[in-house]
Amino acid sequence: MSAADARDRGILSVADWRRRRVRATTRLTHGILLFSLVVVGLGPILWLAKSALTPTQDTLRQPLALWPNGIDWANLSEAWTRVEIDKYFLNTVILALGVWVVQIVVATTAGYALSVLRPRYGKVIVALVLATLFVPTIVLLVPLYLTIVQPPLLGHSLINTFWAVWLPAGANAFNVLLVMRFFDSLPREVFEAARMDGAGPYRLFTSIVLPMSRPIIGVVSVFAVIAAWKDFLWPMLVLKDPALQPLSVRLPQLQQFIELDVFLAALAIATVIPIVLFLVFQRLFLNGAGLGGAVKG
Repeated sequence: MSAADARDRGILSVADWRRRRVRATTRLTHGILLFSLVVVGLGPILWLAKSALTPTQDTLRQPLALWPNGIDWANLSEAWTRVEIDKYFLNTVILALGVWVVQIVVATTAGYALSVLRPRYGKVIVALVLATLFVPTIVLLVPLYLTIVQPPLLGHSLINTFWAVWLPAGANAFNVLLVMRFFDSLPREVFEAARMDGAGPYRLFTSIVLPMSRPIIGVVSVFAVIAAWKDFLWPMLVLKDPALQPLSVRLPQLQQFIELDVFLAALAIATVIPIVLFLVFQRLFLNGAGLGGAVKG
């Protein structure tokens, strides 16, 4: 198929693109759609960033105006000190790192076992893992909470410990299936060559599979960190001690005790980290999203 034939298979043919009116209308439509996506996607974030530096009265009277009475940089410092953003920020980082480690370990080891080792009842296990995706999360809330209150074998409750958030995060069927699907795309010839050289299951996993799986590990990492950063309901239930609560739980509880501008500044600070993480790892995330092309050549 030639390039001209490929272009002709679109909505508009090459002959249509040569018409000035069609070309102008199409470009205008593309511009309107792009502007709408920017407004819908970035509008709330930009408004939050603007309001974080705006006094409360200006935000209430002129919410869309750009700093009619100047910028108030003191909002950020007051939010950091008065709201104790640093303490709750550290709690959030600890929770996110723990969730990330647990999900990476569970997803990679389970995906490796189901895709590379392939146990005898592997298909049954995959079907059971897949079936859990159809169970609403709210249905599992009560039994999961009772398990955390009285965990088997431990003998004491995990309430008000970070383990109450870390351990349930590992039971993520989506990540397991995602990693397993990526491992399925890896070349089996490499595995067979490693086995012939004497590599066992553990050596094969650490020296061959993991180095080839950086794209999907990046994808799971972004999913895990962002989900842990914005999680509200479960940390609120199991972390009742305010000294252990993350930003997502503590900030709504402090809203009634602080001014609007300080609260918006605190929200802006809490929003920066997920945005920065995605911007830093966006290339790795987008390359791994296709789950293909693990090995070239």
